[in-house]
Amino acid sequence: MSLLDILLLVLAGFVSGAINAVAGGGTFIAFGALTLVGVPPITANATTSITQFPGYVTSTLAYRRELRKIGRASFPYLIVSVFGGLIGALVLLALDNPQFRAMVPWLLIAATSLFAAGPRVTRALRARDLHSPPWLAWLIQFVVAIYGGFFGAGMGIMMLASLGLTEGDDFHRINAIKTLLSVVIAVIAIAVFVQGGIVDWKAGSVMLVAVALGGYLGVAAARKFPQTYVRGFVIAVGLVLTVYYFVTG
Repeated sequence: MSLLDILLLVLAGFVSGAINAVAGGGTFIAFGALTLVGVPPITANATTSITQFPGYVTSTLAYRRELRKIGRASFPYLIVSVFGGLIGALVLLALDNPQFRAMVPWLLIAATSLFAAGPRVTRALRARDLHSPPWLAWLIQFVVAIYGGFFGAGMGIMMLASLGLTEGDDFHRINAIKTLLSVVIAVIAIAVFVQGGIVDWKAGSVMLVAVALGGYLGVAAARKFPQTYVRGFVIAVGLVLTVYYFVTG
């Protein structure tokens, strides 16, 4: 890597860490930066999973009180998430870079759309009266976990929607389960990616430190901006990356 590449990864890592702490969506920035410095798409996707992992862990720790109350109710979600995340990661591992590269713009536009719809999804979940049977939420979570193991951007929004089907109107309860399942899916996917040898440890190490610093130091600065502006920036990045990958074929 050149000095310019390292600087880009550090900046992208710092920004993604700060954005994740405030509004979420840092995956777009991290994935985009890795591909721009020449990391192959599949490797960039796998490496991004590692760079974002500490944020999942710290969020889960922050919700430990809620998770203690939830207890065994989260077990079915954990089980389907393990198998779903494993399937998604194995599917990614079975592809070659040209195949995955052709899918990237479609994945990005889908994830960007989900991220843009996030606030509306949250409001709809809080206002909803009807509940679906538990097995439906478990089935949907299984599908979401497959997606998360394959390509993590937008996974959180998907889980908020699926968990909201049966877990009531307590947003913190839903978000607590979501963060726990994010850790489980990430652990499974990372294990597969490491075993498959598709992680760029050099670029990942540079970005991992920057993400950690961004999450810790950048949040104070990021909070000075309205969350709508931060979300708007993430959506703009997602759209720019989508257009870039469509145009470059």
